[in-house]
Amino acid sequence: MNDEELLRYSRQIMLPEIDIEGQERLRAATALVIGLGGLGSPVAMYLGAAGVGRLLLVDFDHVDTSNLQRQIAHAEADIGRPKVESARDRVRALNPLVAIETIAEALDDEALAAAVARADVVLDCTDNLTTRLAINAACVAAGKPLVTGAAIRMEGQAMVVDPRVPEAPCYRCLYRSAEEPAESCTQSGVLAPVVGIIGSLQAVEAIKVLTGAGEPLTGRLLLMDARTMEFHEVRVPKYAGCPVCGTQSG
Repeated sequence: MNDEELLRYSRQIMLPEIDIEGQERLRAATALVIGLGGLGSPVAMYLGAAGVGRLLLVDFDHVDTSNLQRQIAHAEADIGRPKVESARDRVRALNPLVAIETIAEALDDEALAAAVARADVVLDCTDNLTTRLAINAACVAAGKPLVTGAAIRMEGQAMVVDPRVPEAPCYRCLYRSAEEPAESCTQSGVLAPVVGIIGSLQAVEAIKVLTGAGEPLTGRLLLMDARTMEFHEVRVPKYAGCPVCGTQSG
């Protein structure tokens, strides 16, 4: 690690849980960020600023005026641009030492599996259950840790799925019916800072997974209610009949 890196990451290196060894782990790591909207914006920016060595940024969408209320990786001048491009430029402005690859398309099963295989940690920042379950299945199949988050109205949640831990549940253990909720952010709205809080939590969890610092939210669903600013934790049991990670059928 050179002098520039030591200075840039000095406040992080000072943490005994991180130290130089943890910072070097971050520099050697690849994080796959799927979705560059309200959650993915702070995720990409904080992981880049923190010194994760390579970011794979995935989003098929373009920046729209309605995004600017909460998707802080994009600006007025980016309207009409692919989100992967504006997010890439924002992260590079924060930290030019980070290598960034962009994928401006929706990933089918094969492409998703290939992208997951390249990553040390996957961050699901998408906005629908069908996609989240597909990402979860790909991560379980590849044995890659997944940090998932979601937000709507004034509520949010985050959880870590780590297939490397035999007794840990996957995301499908939580949503057994696999039925898409009737409400979405587009229909019900979302308070701008809520996605920022949840995305920041995802970035923290990814850094913990990559460095070994602290105790990740593995098998623990963290729920936030911004109305009262209360956080609750729910232990998620591994479901033996889970079609993705279960040990028995039915």
